[in-house]
Amino acid sequence: MIKRLHLYFLIAGSFMALHAKAQDAISYQTPPKEIADLLLAKPTPGVSINGKAEWILFSERNSYPSVEELAMPEYRIAGLRLNPNNYSPSRQNFINNFSLKNIKSDQTFPVTGLPAPLYAGNMLWNPAENKIAFTNTTQKGVDLYVIDIATKKATKINKAYLNVVLGSGITWLNDNTIIYRTATKPASAAPTKPLMPKGPTIQQNLGKAAPSATYQDLIKSPFDEQLFEFFGTSQLVKNTNGVETPIGKPAIYANVNLSPDKNYMMIETIRKPFSYLVSAGGFPSTVSITDLTGKTVKVIAELPSAEGTPSGYDNTQNIARGFDWRDDEAATVIWAKPLDSGLIKKNVPFHDAVYALSAPFTGSEKELFKTQTRYRGVQWGNATLALVMEGLRSKQTNKVSIYNPTTGNIEELYTRNQTDAYGNPGTPVTTKNKFGRQVVHLVDNGTKILMNNPVGSSEKGDLPFLAKFDLASKKNEIIWRSAEGTYEFVSDVIDADKLILLTRKESQKLVPNYYIKNLILRVADRPVTNFSNPYPSLDGITKEKISYKRADGVDLTGDLYLPKGYNKEKDGPLPTLIWAYPREFNSAADAAQIRGSKDKFTAISWGSPIYWVTRGYAILDNAEMPIVAKDGKKPNDTFVEQLKLNAEAAINKLADLGVGDKKRMAVGGHSYGAFMTANLLAHTDLFAAGIARSGAYNRTLTPFGFQNEERTYWQVPQLYYEMSPFSYADKIKTPILLIHGDSDDNPGTFPINSERLFNAIKGAGGTTRFVFLPYEAHGYRGKENILHTLWEEDQWLEKYVKNKK
Repeated sequence: MIKRLHLYFLIAGSFMALHAKAQDAISYQTPPKEIADLLLAKPTPGVSINGKAEWILFSERNSYPSVEELAMPEYRIAGLRLNPNNYSPSRQNFINNFSLKNIKSDQTFPVTGLPAPLYAGNMLWNPAENKIAFTNTTQKGVDLYVIDIATKKATKINKAYLNVVLGSGITWLNDNTIIYRTATKPASAAPTKPLMPKGPTIQQNLGKAAPSATYQDLIKSPFDEQLFEFFGTSQLVKNTNGVETPIGKPAIYANVNLSPDKNYMMIETIRKPFSYLVSAGGFPSTVSITDLTGKTVKVIAELPSAEGTPSGYDNTQNIARGFDWRDDEAATVIWAKPLDSGLIKKNVPFHDAVYALSAPFTGSEKELFKTQTRYRGVQWGNATLALVMEGLRSKQTNKVSIYNPTTGNIEELYTRNQTDAYGNPGTPVTTKNKFGRQVVHLVDNGTKILMNNPVGSSEKGDLPFLAKFDLASKKNEIIWRSAEGTYEFVSDVIDADKLILLTRKESQKLVPNYYIKNLILRVADRPVTNFSNPYPSLDGITKEKISYKRADGVDLTGDLYLPKGYNKEKDGPLPTLIWAYPREFNSAADAAQIRGSKDKFTAISWGSPIYWVTRGYAILDNAEMPIVAKDGKKPNDTFVEQLKLNAEAAINKLADLGVGDKKRMAVGGHSYGAFMTANLLAHTDLFAAGIARSGAYNRTLTPFGFQNEERTYWQVPQLYYEMSPFSYADKIKTPILLIHGDSDDNPGTFPINSERLFNAIKGAGGTTRFVFLPYEAHGYRGKENILHTLWEEDQWLEKYVKNKK
């Protein structure tokens, strides 16, 4: 008997070992050279130009960090991801070199004094724009450096390490003084987790409704609370020419906002109890006005936890919100309060009111104006003009009104649907006032506002423009627009009165570069950068914006890429990859608008589908997948039906053009695009294969709403069921590649979505593969992980699409 048992366990153990080996992760793979070279091409430097267009700061970055860097120690608490060794966020994209260019002389200079290696971020020009502050993150802490433009030298100015866990908090008080937050204790003094907890973690609710979104990385235990308090606490410091002076006492600073006259600070500090349902931004807090020594002048508000926010995207807590300074006055703080108890469906003439209180903050608050919908903010101008923004997310509306701060009169300027790209007049151009704050700039004797639209959607595609908005006639007059055949937008207005602009211009063959343009003198544009093409291997590919209709008449578009040297008469239809991301619309007319430009230079990001044009595929990128409200219903009421219409229209168009092979079509997407992909494979047989990255596939895991769906699971359970591809996993017979980062930080796209969908498809006998990327968040960063992802996608497309049997 003993021998038989021994033999049984030996056989069973061998089987288990073989089974385990079959499930082991393979070593990292790399995609074909043409794909890897595109991914690893050195990126174009970042550009920061001072307001007078005298100096450019170039910032260079590595393409991607190694997975080993992503694997550094990390705490995930209160919706934050932080490095426990240095009081900083654990996942950052750092700058590894700086240089300066004088635009007038056209000379470029290296910046000396930079630490090596350089891990820089949080760049900020001083008011005179002759110095630039930046942080440098080391393994032990975060330092603060200042680049002096005159000497082109960087100098470390801090004594204590900075605490940037809750944001950099760096503010220039004047040209020689910076305010920032420092760590109060060595990181090594952080609490250690006891093996024996004091007791279980307990939460309770006593009959009060407290719906919450599906946030990641929340506090889960009393020990997490200790960690958050330790790493969140910092000391506010004023540094003048290298001399540090403490301001006030240590606290958990959420925000520090200097008044325009720089005599006061508006400070928001987080207090206990910490929430287990919302992230740090929703914790109880105190908003106070202090002087520059940290002495409290006025407590403005004691704000509760955001746990009590009623569900529904336009609902809000019945408390004050939106605290800010008036940019046009020395020291006046403003905020909004709901007039509908926070419930947008309440039938009231006005839903919000905005109040103000001026220095010395001893009087009573003054009501400035009321809004008919939900208040969104103010752009201040001068004593007689400000622009008030309000709107409703549920109805996709946006309203802008003219407010006269002197008389109190408020008058509608325009209202538009947020999805109406053609009707977007642009955003007001601003200039610095006497306080150094950005305010709306008026032209033509104060009768018009300069409006910059860096997208400029039109029936001919995106053509950015600069316009003058007449305040009397309420009409927008375009005074400059990007020429057809190029994509050029105003990056900055150097002189609003003389109409001297800084623009960024590109085309299919022209690498994006910056130019100085003078609209009045009409002299030739002056180039200020000369970046070269980082993707020479893409020369010769073709790009076209194609238009087509779906069966119900909605107009659609997409960006079609075809391989270099392709001839459809000679080469025939190609294997095709359609890449998309659905969007909801209340208006079919808005859904039909053309978005994007065929004249943009082809750039490659880690998640782009364009890699496969080098592998002989036709690519339809940005394929429009609108979900439109119909017959008085919500857009999502016919979600799956409309997805099918969109996909059929795209496939038919590609086939009609003779470039796409109907039998060799793949579909893919990331996040909500992955959700779309799984739904298309569950409900249609249109595709040969699918690629779904970091998606959510079971909507019951986001029961209080998702994307632009504000109804809860309990209000429309059937919709949640029918929109979940997990519900139809047994119908997914088309091969689907599932990829997910094991550290996804996006609300709702928990990694368990891909785990469970894979298990369900596998259990139902479908063809699927699940790639779980170590240390990756919602957007992928690790070089080895991204290269491997591209290899997986390439293998999948080659096997199930290009060489489909």
